Amino acid sequence: MLSRIAESLFWIGRYVERSDDTARLLDVHLQILLEDPWAEVDLACRSLLSVMDRPTPPDDVAIGRVEVLDVLAYDRFSPSSIAGALVAARENARRAREVISTELWESLNATWNQLPSHMRPARPHDYFTWVRERAAVVAGIIEATISRDETWAFLVLGRSIERADMTARLLMTRALAGTGGPGWTTLLRSCGAHEAFLRTYRGIASDERAAGFLLLDRLFPRSIVYALDQADACLAALEPVVDRATVDDARRHLGLVRTNLEYRPLADILDSLPHEMEQVQRACAAASDAVRGKYFPSAAATTWVGENL
Repeated sequence: MLSRIAESLFWIGRYVERSDDTARLLDVHLQILLEDPWAEVDLACRSLLSVMDRPTPPDDVAIGRVEVLDVLAYDRFSPSSIAGALVAARENARRAREVISTELWESLNATWNQLPSHMRPARPHDYFTWVRERAAVVAGIIEATISRDETWAFLVLGRSIERADMTARLLMTRALAGTGGPGWTTLLRSCGAHEAFLRTYRGIASDERAAGFLLLDRLFPRSIVYALDQADACLAALEPVVDRATVDDARRHLGLVRTNLEYRPLADILDSLPHEMEQVQRACAAASDAVRGKYFPSAAATTWVGENL
């Protein structure tokens, strides 16, 4: 597979997942601001922008819901926003048109065409719901129409790395907001995990168990450990181990942070949750850089072979 095609597939997976998870995160936090009359809107919005690695205005400039939505939801020119991620996913699909299924291309193209009519509705929740539905359609088409070859591996690798990173950001916002932030039940619902959580623990819920479910559950697709494990499986499928004494850089970054979560007491992780989630984000960024350097080094110099013209 050409490196430019592999890169486009990887970023399709990341951008679609980014739009989905950003919609979930914004939906939760904007709902909290609406329901809590005592919420410090400016501080909450600055914290959210900081967690999402977006620059914040000077302290003397007030930030509210409108500014956060403009930056994280409606900016079509920034791949860090919902609209920008959907635009970027469609552009990468256009570049990889020869290897993706017709259904996947039509779904991403239809999402791009419908985007202007769904932006800036009277209720932002309607926009977030539409984004989640479109991301679910894309994910279903990937699972149903793509052979389990390199095409599928790069798509799911990008999606898994992005999911682990974004779930870590969601949990970090909960930790930084303290008692004024969304409760664990709200976070479970935002990830579509509430019913699965209740079935797992037979309705005996607690904050510690809810946190552990989103962090460590090995069967729920949106937990951090599950996403890291799936990313590792995709990397193993792309290049089976030849030298038994070494391991790929991307797999090393993901494996270290995954085992750090899996084999430590949950109470220790929760005591330093912001730090632990920052480590997950750093590992995902390092793994993404390692994948980029190994499979699609765009900065490689061009060398001419044959007669100089």
